[in-house]
Amino acid sequence: MEDLKYPIGKIEYLPFTEANKRAFINAIKIAPANLEMAVQHLDKAQLDTPYREGGWTIQQVMHHMADSHMNAFIRFKMALTEEVPAIKAYDEKGFANTADSLNTPINYSTTILHALHARWVMLLESMTDEQFQRKLFHPGRNAEVSLWDMLAIYSWHGKHHLAHITNLCKQKGW
Repeated sequence: MEDLKYPIGKIEYLPFTEANKRAFINAIKIAPANLEMAVQHLDKAQLDTPYREGGWTIQQVMHHMADSHMNAFIRFKMALTEEVPAIKAYDEKGFANTADSLNTPINYSTTILHALHARWVMLLESMTDEQFQRKLFHPGRNAEVSLWDMLAIYSWHGKHHLAHITNLCKQKGW
């Protein structure tokens, strides 16, 4: 069950280096295209298949990615323009069960991800090393989190959900 929930393992926080920064930003850059390629030939029944027992459907995962990464982008901008802003937590499971996540075609979220990630990469590439050390307050963790750690999280997040989709497709022979 753990492999199905965390198919690439849990996130590892790496030290701030130029090589790690390039790798994390590149992961953000390529995530939308990788996700789109993974789902482009799936039909409605396949999109409505959960990646594991009790997990979200592929459709919900795609909409979750847009929801999550929109929030992340705004969190970056807040942390760059405010001193240790407290971010708003949100109910990811609740979001994944709203009508738009259950019924909207996934290409809407794919389009959002392409445009959002293009802007996000522009922002990330413009940031100084010092800016990656800026912090926000995450109420769900009850802790301050640096933008460097946020970058690590979202670099991992795209690969994590891509693996949910690709593993399910491989398992089902799609």
